[in-house]
Amino acid sequence: MDIDLTQTDTAMKTPDRKFAPMMGRLVLLALTMLLGACASMSPDYEKPVVSLSYFRPGASDGGVPAFEVGLKILNPNRQALNLEGVVYTISIQGEDIIKGVGKGFEPIEAYSEGDIVLTAVPNLLAGIKLLSHLMSQASDSLDYEFEAKLDVGGFHPSIRVKESGEFTLGPQGIRAEQQDT
Repeated sequence: MDIDLTQTDTAMKTPDRKFAPMMGRLVLLALTMLLGACASMSPDYEKPVVSLSYFRPGASDGGVPAFEVGLKILNPNRQALNLEGVVYTISIQGEDIIKGVGKGFEPIEAYSEGDIVLTAVPNLLAGIKLLSHLMSQASDSLDYEFEAKLDVGGFHPSIRVKESGEFTLGPQGIRAEQQDT
């Protein structure tokens, strides 16, 4: 069987000339997007500082208790911090009592600080487990842990926060002591 290598296969033809301008535009668009993405990744970008301000009872809805969680955010950068969303967990004695999300926060201006408030509703089953644990082991203190992931959008990595401490139960009420983590 002889194979003629001088003939061209119609499937191997180069694209029509009418598609060349469109391909050029697509390549130009891709390069423009790539340059824009690189420009948003400033080498001077510093990770914002996030700290837990407060944790207090909030307005309940339909008999289910609610809490307010306050976060203070320090923006050390020259551009505003547009917080896309927050995912958080509050644990007491190792039980994930509260898990939640938040979005729609006001931007935090450059070189300034701002506060955000998260509304939290407890997981009732985890709360029952915690009460059972507390009833079986008498203690005058409770360990807590707060974890949050803040999505700052763009190409910047998420900010992760983890704070832990202890609630001391006494005749004067509940006192919180924060531990360094």
